[in-house]
Amino acid sequence: MRVLGVDPGLTRCGIGVVEGVAGRPLRMAAVGVIRTPADAEVAQRLVEIERGMDEWLDTHQPEAVAVERVFSQHNVRTVMGTAQASAVAMLCAARRGLPVALHTPSEVKAAVTGTGRADKAQVAAMVTRLLRLDAPPRPADAADALALAICHLWRAPALNRLQRAHAAARRGPDPRVQKGTIR
Repeated sequence: MRVLGVDPGLTRCGIGVVEGVAGRPLRMAAVGVIRTPADAEVAQRLVEIERGMDEWLDTHQPEAVAVERVFSQHNVRTVMGTAQASAVAMLCAARRGLPVALHTPSEVKAAVTGTGRADKAQVAAMVTRLLRLDAPPRPADAADALALAICHLWRAPALNRLQRAHAAARRGPDPRVQKGTIR
């Protein structure tokens, strides 16, 4: 499976592509950052993020997109920009019919490092180790994007089973199943 991870941001939007399946070695296909000028109008910055996302999606053809879930911060301006960049990433993926998963920062940290309280240096070190890279991806936004993709690759099988179970529960019992008929 090929997953595009997105660490949303208005100035720097980290982006990375990881291939693999849970339980097997993973491979980084690409990593980078979509940058926008801090002095540009917000609308223009969002258009630049959209262009960058479209280019990455066209070039790397992921099967899913994992985006960091926006969480409350003390700086409302920062959280607004992050939310706007996140929405652009989700929109670009949705236009292509790609599944989009949102993962919280603590979920990503826990998946990659084993603790939801890891700092950026620990995340970057584990991404480097897990993907067998020569050096940590720079800037940190790029490493975070790869961590999101890794988290999704490892969590997707369990999430898919859970979604199927919920869907089956909503449908009700299987009419083919009778006492002891299907085992």
